[in-house]
Amino acid sequence: MDDEQAAWREQRRQAVAGHAAALEAGRAVEAEKAGALLAEFVRRAAERGLPPAVLRARSFDGRATYRTRLHGWYLKSNRSVAVGADGGFYVLSVPPSLRARFTGAELTPSVPRLVVGAGGGDGETLALALLLERRLDAGATWP
Repeated sequence: MDDEQAAWREQRRQAVAGHAAALEAGRAVEAEKAGALLAEFVRRAAERGLPPAVLRARSFDGRATYRTRLHGWYLKSNRSVAVGADGGFYVLSVPPSLRARFTGAELTPSVPRLVVGAGGGDGETLALALLLERRLDAGATWP
């Protein structure tokens, strides 16, 4: 009986590991496709003469905004996500910080996804390609 339980546990462990590997591979492919969309957006924005703006980050509670060293284009009118001039995808939410008030917020690029807001819980999900197209179509008069 112990051998059967051990074999079953090993089989379950291998199944979980295989599922996790497949999920990770799928996310890597998705990130690669999204990265290509972002690079194409930066190229097209430069062709159209859309100047990148200085990006600002907002605290999680929404009470404070912080300077960043980044330049790029906001993708949503609430300025919660942006494409950096470097082609990175940035979520512009940071923890509240007294230090960031003086020195600015440090942001690192997030792994881009093809659907922005997926799994975010607020129900607002939009295709990355649609956001990028909307931003290009808006031109320099973005809100």
